[in-house]
Amino acid sequence: MSYRSSGMARVLAALAFAIAVASNAGVAELGTEIFHVADVFQEDYEQMEQQLKVFVYPDPVVYTKLAGKYASEGYFFRNLMESRFVTTDPEEAQLFFVPISCARLKEEGLDHDEISDNVASFVESVIAKFPYWNRTMGADHFFVTCHEIGTRATSKVAHLVKNSIRVVCASSYSGPFIPHKDVALPQILQPFPSPRGGDDTEKRETLGFWAGPANSKTRILLTKTWQEDSDMVISTKHVGMQQFYRSKFCICPSGTRVSTARIVESIHFGCVPVILSDHYDLPFNDVLDWRKFAVILPEQDAGTLKDALELAPYATLHRNLLQAQAHFEWHSPPIKYDTFHMVMYELWLRHSTIRY
Repeated sequence: MSYRSSGMARVLAALAFAIAVASNAGVAELGTEIFHVADVFQEDYEQMEQQLKVFVYPDPVVYTKLAGKYASEGYFFRNLMESRFVTTDPEEAQLFFVPISCARLKEEGLDHDEISDNVASFVESVIAKFPYWNRTMGADHFFVTCHEIGTRATSKVAHLVKNSIRVVCASSYSGPFIPHKDVALPQILQPFPSPRGGDDTEKRETLGFWAGPANSKTRILLTKTWQEDSDMVISTKHVGMQQFYRSKFCICPSGTRVSTARIVESIHFGCVPVILSDHYDLPFNDVLDWRKFAVILPEQDAGTLKDALELAPYATLHRNLLQAQAHFEWHSPPIKYDTFHMVMYELWLRHSTIRY
């Protein structure tokens, strides 16, 4: 028996024309050099666009803001409802979205324990009202958050931890995040304050750049070793946004968490990211070969960082980085190959492993 939400149907109908016109607007040509296997991605991506259907449970608790550090959460909720993937008929859905926002609950003044309680209560109501969770014990269901609570929000629902797909910004595989099952959501501060960096290598004279609080062992070592080096700009004080455009490499050390919005900022500004963050499951790494447009080093190498940067193939990395930019941008409505569609592709890959 199908459940149909008339409110959702009206929203989808109202958006259909706009989506048809705008869905491919501004789409950049796919850059194949940054993929593990570009041909396989393109073929599978087209299949996803034609076949994937998602049922969104009613009475969502959503985060609607498209600015700030939780913007990825807000954009995903909006983009999903703007997309062709949503179906009002759960019988044709391959995936089921559990639409409860940790960022929204935090705005309402809840602490981490209370957020976990609310997530558990929402899932319990879904189980009570619909038959779909019990068919797979939640394995074809997914949950999205960019809040710092990350996977801890699901801690009070055992099957949500073990079976469901958790799409989170805090994707550390040293904790409860499970890389082959869960999905890393890029943390993207919105809006970007300045335009994309482009083919501008001749203007980039600074070898390496980082500015931020020294709130981890890696950042302390980075600052202590390199802040006096004339080839680098390393500072615990505020440095103007223009430094992104002047630098070849932008250093992205872990702080209080493995994930950092600095990585996507660096990509946007055309500054090759240098990732010093152990145990970080990088966004889209099932598909994108990060070593073709970034430098990835263990945190312990912060003290010998300059040698690695001087040996890195900068021109090639920068050229490939420009191809990666389109995959780390949100749009409303979403466009082909953008962040939303890359997240949906990661979900598509995981849906194919689900067995009823």
